[in-house]
Amino acid sequence: MSEAKETPPAEPVNPKIKHDWYQTDSQVIITVLLKNAPNNKVKVHYGDRSVSISSAIPNSESEYSLELELAHEIVPAMCTYVVTPSKIEVKLRKKEGIRWTQLEGEGEEEKIKAIPQAVIDASGPQQPPKLFRKDWDKIERDIKKMEEEEKEEGDAALNSMFQKIYGEGSDEVRRAMNKSYVESGGTVLSTNWNQVSKEKVEVKPPDGLEFKKWES
Repeated sequence: MSEAKETPPAEPVNPKIKHDWYQTDSQVIITVLLKNAPNNKVKVHYGDRSVSISSAIPNSESEYSLELELAHEIVPAMCTYVVTPSKIEVKLRKKEGIRWTQLEGEGEEEKIKAIPQAVIDASGPQQPPKLFRKDWDKIERDIKKMEEEEKEEGDAALNSMFQKIYGEGSDEVRRAMNKSYVESGGTVLSTNWNQVSKEKVEVKPPDGLEFKKWES
């Protein structure tokens, strides 16, 4: 009679435990979705470029273990973890403020390519754009210049000439002009003081006209 073979006890089936990760400018956060993990049996070890997470699994004789070789370096002394009823959250401090493209393996740093120096030299120094603004002082100077260059005609030109002579003349010239103009009733304007100083300047009306003294 053959003896019945004993069937070995079935190994407990452990639930598949997921983990995920996300990042900020300074940290990488790993989330292990292990519910009700016993806080006193959760262990986390940090290396310069690795992290190890282990924990007892509630209602099971098995142990959860996660070993990761990280894509970039971290600062072990500044890493922390927290255990909540729904998960284990591990916060890894980045050594460099770069964006990780992946959690494990040989990660590539996201760097902005610099503009080649040859291109910068060829383009020359960059000047800020000039703001368009009217130079009102220059416009005023141009208007005055145009007015001075404008040709005067008739009495305006004659008066302008007399004003220039009077303004630039000597004291004798001014006295001669004043005396001749007043004594002649405005019909004579002389600049020769030697001539007009000797006698009264006579009235000399234009040809065809007769000078009459105003009587009140």
